Amino acid sequence: MTTIRHAPYEDSADFTIGLKPIGEAAWLEGGEADPAARKDPLFATRREIVWGETAGSLGGQQEVLALIEAALGPAPHDPALPPLYAAARRTPDDLVLMEKQDGAWRVAALSLCAPTFFTARDVLGASLAQIHGPVHGFSERFLTRVERIFDGLRPDLILERRNWNLVNSAELHTPDPAPIRARIGSIDPAQAGAELFVRVERQTLRRLPETGGALFTIRVWLHSLDALRDDPARLAAFAKAWRAATPDFREYKRLGLYDELVTGFLRAHGESHSVNGS
Repeated sequence: MTTIRHAPYEDSADFTIGLKPIGEAAWLEGGEADPAARKDPLFATRREIVWGETAGSLGGQQEVLALIEAALGPAPHDPALPPLYAAARRTPDDLVLMEKQDGAWRVAALSLCAPTFFTARDVLGASLAQIHGPVHGFSERFLTRVERIFDGLRPDLILERRNWNLVNSAELHTPDPAPIRARIGSIDPAQAGAELFVRVERQTLRRLPETGGALFTIRVWLHSLDALRDDPARLAAFAKAWRAATPDFREYKRLGLYDELVTGFLRAHGESHSVNGS
């Protein structure tokens, strides 16, 4: 039986901020024996899309490394590595250093080895508004609240949120959706449960007390649709969320690409309602 670590589709079928406080012990979840074995080859061969840093970010990077070492214990590292990447090698999470520049919170440095359809190059130096530009209604619904959260974040507070998507890939490193979506038409409907994966991002946010920046972490968890067969309550929750997903959410996540496959899977396992509820 597959253990499903996170199931945010139980809570929402729309965009939400959904931040909640967590304790220091719950900050990093682990779950990968050697993150560096996955990240180092990408850093060596695809550095331009998995890594970025801006001038002046070194102090914040060093503070992130100190936080990671405080959480996981000290470990030797190559002093030639950027401090943020030395920290990122220790944890499955991607690490994003945010700093306030010219009145806006911007990406000052990041290690992004498990991206969901974007690259480090796309967002380095970008503001919160620019990062979330593709999200329908983000500026109108959320931007002011998110900026206030960043401005008011206390050093003793760690916040967590989760979101979900559906993809036909079990890979963590997915910077480009095109080759993944190009394979959708070749999926045998009878194999949809094995070929489709719920992709969950578990994110945290905390203040850097010395430099004043903020550290945003992204931990990706994947489980196949077949894993839901072992958990009827979560199967029902996923089916409900799939049917209730708002038009903006469905469009941004491109869920419509999977409608026939998901509907067939749900019907095969006792969840017979279609996306339209018929």
